[in-house]
Amino acid sequence: MNQLNFIYLLLGQRPHDFHRLALAVLSCLLTLITIFPTQAQDPEDVVRVDTALVQLNVGVVDARGQAIRTLSRNDFSVYEDGVKQPILNFEPTEAPFSLVLLLDMSGSTMGFRQQFKLAAGRFLETLGPEDRVAVIQFNAKIKSLSAFSTDRSKALYAIQIADGGGDTHLYEALKHSLKELAREGAKRRKAIVVMTDGVDTQLRNSDSEWLRKAQDQANAVVDAKASSELNSVLTAADKQGVTIYPLALPSGDPKRIALPTPVQLGYYAAARVRLQSIADRTGGRLTDIQRLDQMARLYAEVAADLRSLYSVAYRGAPGRDGKWREIRIEVAQPELLARTRPGYFAR
Repeated sequence: MNQLNFIYLLLGQRPHDFHRLALAVLSCLLTLITIFPTQAQDPEDVVRVDTALVQLNVGVVDARGQAIRTLSRNDFSVYEDGVKQPILNFEPTEAPFSLVLLLDMSGSTMGFRQQFKLAAGRFLETLGPEDRVAVIQFNAKIKSLSAFSTDRSKALYAIQIADGGGDTHLYEALKHSLKELAREGAKRRKAIVVMTDGVDTQLRNSDSEWLRKAQDQANAVVDAKASSELNSVLTAADKQGVTIYPLALPSGDPKRIALPTPVQLGYYAAARVRLQSIADRTGGRLTDIQRLDQMARLYAEVAADLRSLYSVAYRGAPGRDGKWREIRIEVAQPELLARTRPGYFAR
């Protein structure tokens, strides 16, 4: 008697019946696997962390406005909604940045190209040797001219070849820049320096349409901060702790428009409010360029500001309820003033 016949005998089954039984059992198993997939395949069973690391870039100045660069982790206290939070990560002012140099190459900036290319090139000279820079241009299209690198010659060449005209897709360019920065790693300090007039073509069109419809209303003003495009950028910047520095070109200043219509004044003013919101929310600074010969100096001021920032990280409160979480940061020496972003929406 061979082994197989011995198994048949133990089970009390004839060979033909045994084969039918085996096939039936196999069919049931396959059905069960189909109906009840393994836990590893069910996305609802994946454990999700309900808190995120909140990254802050923090500037500290004395009473005269001079940057203080010699503080340590123990000099800082962080509060979220009034509750003190343990600092999980701290980087001094010398820690390198990953930075996007974002250049507006739309038609409205044609008159400033030579000056701001020269100023952007000088800006590169002021950065630290380990700072990684990417150069991105935008008009109706977004184009990466050089990837993140410490090689300043590549970035300088990218600035020199930047060119174009046409529409301004500022907020698409900011979202693209934030996606590129996300690839630089969670622990890198990150910033965007954007030279633009701030008048995004798509938002200008929607603002103009709203203003025309509201012309019969007294003192009609665009609710600039309600823009979904703006808030999409702010949410993405919040998640990474990216600081954004807009350098606003004169062509976007509503006070410089010759014989403006009420609609023009409305959408130019809304564009400037949005730039201010980006700077305020991310802990950056909006710089208005009044004269073209100021560009190099203003770029240098942004570089100095970047070199004076500390990075502080803490674990945010649990829950993604969409509510505003207020951030306050204090320094042990009461005569010093700390500046960072004011908070974030828990999304």
